[in-house]
Amino acid sequence: MNILRWLVFGIAAIAMNFPVIVTLITSFKSAKEIAMNPGLIVQAPTFANYARVLTDTSRFNIYAYLFNSTVAAFIGSFLALLLTLPAAYAIVRTGVGKKHLLPVVANLRAVPLVVFAIPLYMMFQFVGLLDTRIGLGLILTIVNLPLSLMMMVNAISDIPGEIDEAARMDRASAFVVLRRIVGPVIRPAIVTAFIFGFITAWNEYLFGLMLTTRQAVPITVGSSFFFSASGGGVQWGIASAVMVLGAMPPAILGCLIYRQLTGSMTAGAVKG
Repeated sequence: MNILRWLVFGIAAIAMNFPVIVTLITSFKSAKEIAMNPGLIVQAPTFANYARVLTDTSRFNIYAYLFNSTVAAFIGSFLALLLTLPAAYAIVRTGVGKKHLLPVVANLRAVPLVVFAIPLYMMFQFVGLLDTRIGLGLILTIVNLPLSLMMMVNAISDIPGEIDEAARMDRASAFVVLRRIVGPVIRPAIVTAFIFGFITAWNEYLFGLMLTTRQAVPITVGSSFFFSASGGGVQWGIASAVMVLGAMPPAILGCLIYRQLTGSMTAGAVKG
C-alpha cells in the first residue's frame, strides 16, 4: 500500500509540476538541441543559457530586475502586515468593522486588478511614483491587504480575550498587549502571512508592466524581455533560464520556512 501511495503521489506531483519540469529541462538545452530534440531527455546539457543571462547585462540586467522585485515584494508584504495587524486586533476585540468593513476588504481580492489600472496609473503619474520601487511596493501592499487581514483576524480570534483583560489590569496599553502578548503568540501566522504576501507580490505582473518602464522593472516583466533578446525569434533556452532564475527566490524561501508554514496551521491558539 505504501508503494502504491507513493506512486500516486509521484504521478500527481509530476503532473502538477510538468510545466516547471519542462522549463527547467529546456534551460539546459542549446538552441540547436531545442530545435532538433523537443523531448524531456537532454542529450548535451549546457549552462550556456544561464551564463548568457548572468553575464551579458549590457542590454537586460537580470540583477536589477531581481533587486527590484525583492524590494517591492518586501515593501508590499511588510506594509500589509503593518496595517492589518492592528486593524485585525481592533476588529476582533471591539467588533468594529467586523460586519461591514471586513467583508468589503476581503472581497476586494475577488475584483479583477485590471479594473484599477487606469485610475492608479493616473494617480501615480500625478504624484511622481511611476517607475519607482516604492510606488510598486505600495500597489503590492494593496494587493496583499485582503489575505493578510483575514489571516490576522483568524489568528487573533483564537486568543482568549481574558489575556488582554489581565494585561490591562496591569495597566498595559493596547499597543503593549499587541506587541508583547498577541504578537508572539500569533508569530507563526504573521510569518505565514508575510511569506504568502511576498510570493504574491513577487509574482504580480500586471502592475509591474503598467507602472514601470526602466528603473523599477520587476523580474516578472523583465523576464519577458529575454524571449527575443537576440532577435530572430524566441530564444527558448535563454527564456527558460530566466524563468527558472526568477522562480528560485520564492521557491527557496518556501522551502526554508516549510516547517514554519506547516506549524502555523495549528499554532497561534491558546489552550487551557
